[in-house]
This record gives sequence, C-alpha cells and structure tokens, in this order.
Amino acid sequence: MSDQLETIADYYKRIRENKNKMFDTDDFETGKSHFNISMRKYCSFKSPYNRRDYYKISFIIGKGTFQYGQQQLYIDRPALFFPSPNIPYSWECDGDLQEGYFCLFNQEFFNGNSEFKLFKKTSLFKEWSMPLVFLTEEQTQLVTIYFEQMYKLNNSSYPFRCNSIKNHLASVLHLALENRMEDIDPNELPANIRLYRLFDELLNKQFPLDSPAYPLTLKTASDFAEHLNVHVNHLNSSVKSVANLTTTQIIKERMFEESKNLLKYTNWDISEIGYTLGFDEPSHFNNFFKKHANTSPLKFKSTV
Repeated sequence: MSDQLETIADYYKRIRENKNKMFDTDDFETGKSHFNISMRKYCSFKSPYNRRDYYKISFIIGKGTFQYGQQQLYIDRPALFFPSPNIPYSWECDGDLQEGYFCLFNQEFFNGNSEFKLFKKTSLFKEWSMPLVFLTEEQTQLVTIYFEQMYKLNNSSYPFRCNSIKNHLASVLHLALENRMEDIDPNELPANIRLYRLFDELLNKQFPLDSPAYPLTLKTASDFAEHLNVHVNHLNSSVKSVANLTTTQIIKERMFEESKNLLKYTNWDISEIGYTLGFDEPSHFNNFFKKHANTSPLKFKSTV
C-alpha cells in the first residue's frame, strides 16, 4: 500500500490504467479549474482513501451496493450519488447492466458562481448527510439530458462550454435538492439541529490535515463554542440532543479517524502526526491512540 496521498493527477493515472474496467475516458486536463465527465460501465471497485480537493457526482443506472464509510447502501433504481470528499467508499455491482455518468469538479471550477455558494449551505456533499438521491422516472429523464449535454460539451470545441456545463451541473444539483426541501431554508430547522450542523461543518472543515505546518486549531468543545459564539453548555446540549454523543466524544472520534488515516497513508513520523493533531507531546498522542485503538501508533502503522 502506498503511503503517498492521491492527487488528482494520480487519480487520472489510475483511471487510465483501468480504462476498460470502469470509465470511457479521453484526455484530461488537471489545471487549477477542473471538470471532467465519463460514462459509467460495469465495474466493482474500491475507492482508495484520498485527499482530493474535488467533488464527485455519479448518475447511477444499475443495481449494486455502496460501502460508504460505515454505511452500506443498496441501489435498486436510478439514483444520484453525492459522496463527501472525506469519506472513502467501494462499489459492488449487482447485475451486468450498469449505465449513467460520473463527473468530478473542484471548487475553482465554480469560482465566481453564486450557485455553488448556495449548494455549500445545503446537505449535499456533507459528511453527516445521506449521499444518495433516488430519482423518479421523470427526474431520470431530466438528469439523463443534463449529463448527456455536459458530456457532449466537455468533448466539444465550443468556446463557452465551461459556462454551459456549469449551468447543466447546477440543474442537476437543484434537481437533487427538490428531494431535500428541508435544506432549502435551514433557518426553519429546530435551533438544536442548526447548531449541530454548524458544529459538524466546522469540525469537518478542518480535515483532512495536509501538512504539519497547519496543525489542528479547534480541539475542544470550548474552542468550537467560542468560534460559534455560543456558551459551551448550549453547544453540548444541542449536539447531544441530535447525535446522542457528547461534543467531546465526536471531536475525539474524528481526531482518532484522522490519526489512523495519517498513519496509514502518509510517511510522517509519529511525533509529526501527534503535533498536527494538536498534541503538545508525543506521549500525549501515544496515550490518546492507545485508548482508542488498544495498540500504539507505531504498532498500528507497522501493520498497514
């Protein structure tokens, strides 16, 4: 297993090497502003943990099972899949009929577009949200048109194809939100859920940790409460009422998951990982990891 983090260039290298297995792909651009789209084909795969700075959408026609983080999601009808960039997943086909499209884009692709700012305020691509939107027959027809147009435009020489693709992509996202009306106006949600979502977004925005030069800054319930301008007791109460876990438990669990990823997929030494996670002393990180994993960070790293 490689200890290097997969970049978007690495991703395309892997896709090219497996070209006949999953996607119908042509040449790709990996510039600052990036968008690409491919046709889906029959393939079971496991997406490696990565720290890509882009978003992915799959339009799925065909049956199969996603292992998405700790969730197992069965697809038995047309659906859109909006995974969080921070959650690894695998796909197991159930039947030879596998059609649809797969697209990815980075945040720079939507720079200057107010639509994307709107979508970032919803549940799409969030770690805590359901990543699937099942489609009606009418919605499936519409989504097929949107993706067909994006695919044609992406392979055309039309000088304004980027703007047109953005419009079609926005139409796909709007259609998905039609199935999630509660996210259109989050102010109508109960106050405890609004605060929990703000906390959750703030927590996960800190990850993944890409360099020891930028260590974790918000590490305690008090840190988050201060940042959110609420009393820590109010934050704790709201989080517990929604997640049935304490704020501290959620923070520590997220730190533990990140520590495992850093041990598995980077070549950083133990002290660097501990420092990046906010531990002043290597022994403090060692004790934290042992408490959660029943083994030392060094032994864990040596077994992966």
